[in-house]
Amino acid sequence: MSKADVYWYRFLEATGRDREEKCAGDMTFEAHGFVGDELLSLVLTGKKTALFTSYATYAEDNEPLPATGELYVVLDRAETPRCIIETTGVTIVPFDEVTWKMAQLEGEDENLEAWRGKHKEYLEDEGAVVGFDFSPGIKLVFQTFRVVYSGIL
Repeated sequence: MSKADVYWYRFLEATGRDREEKCAGDMTFEAHGFVGDELLSLVLTGKKTALFTSYATYAEDNEPLPATGELYVVLDRAETPRCIIETTGVTIVPFDEVTWKMAQLEGEDENLEAWRGKHKEYLEDEGAVVGFDFSPGIKLVFQTFRVVYSGIL
């Protein structure tokens, strides 16, 4: 059994949830200019409650979009489980329609212009790998979440 599985079952036990409840998967946080554990710290302190991903990545991988209510085990850089997050909302939004209020929920940037610059660069790099071109109207998946369990394994 993996560390993530052990953590998941501890979460179910500690919260009194049904042992048959399914985990949507595990995840790590990464972003241009940040290392994963810095972003994890933002999650654990409540400063980061959202993330953006390109819609094209889901389409290319034929992967379903996240859904409200899904639970994920969040891993640190050493792949040690650190918390469980629950998706509280999922919206498809064009890049050029992201508001400062939305971008602030990521907890990473000082203003919308910095957010746009960083994400444009990331999307251009990702597009070169995945096979899409950046445009101001490119669709993003905006996922909000909350920490429902934390602790060290």
